[in-house]
Amino acid sequence: MAKAIHSMIRVLDEERSVDFYRRAFGLEVADRLDFPEFTLVYMSNGETGFEVELTINKDRTAPYDLGDGYGHLAVSVGDLDAEHARFEAEGLKPRKLVEFAPAGEVVARFFFVADPDGYQIEVLERSGRFQ
Repeated sequence: MAKAIHSMIRVLDEERSVDFYRRAFGLEVADRLDFPEFTLVYMSNGETGFEVELTINKDRTAPYDLGDGYGHLAVSVGDLDAEHARFEAEGLKPRKLVEFAPAGEVVARFFFVADPDGYQIEVLERSGRFQ
């Protein structure tokens, strides 16, 4: 059986991205592998063994084109309202809170936030299937 261990995204500025993921989601650098042409930074926290792998290509100066194939990463939190307020206080520019209820029953509560490179992250309230 396979086990999900990380998701890789390419970022332009290591310091800016590490700061964002630390402030937004409490992720810390678990490992940093530096190579001549690129650096890999693995970030995680005690909530899960899953990591976000930041790839920094050293010769890259232009922002990445995310295209139309990228969807989003998702994290779950215990108190969505408090996290939304904290993101606002941190200046992280969260989008509005959403109650997703396509058939009249709330399936999920969430908001989205973009990281410094434009990657979308969905912040879901822990309930139902979103633990």
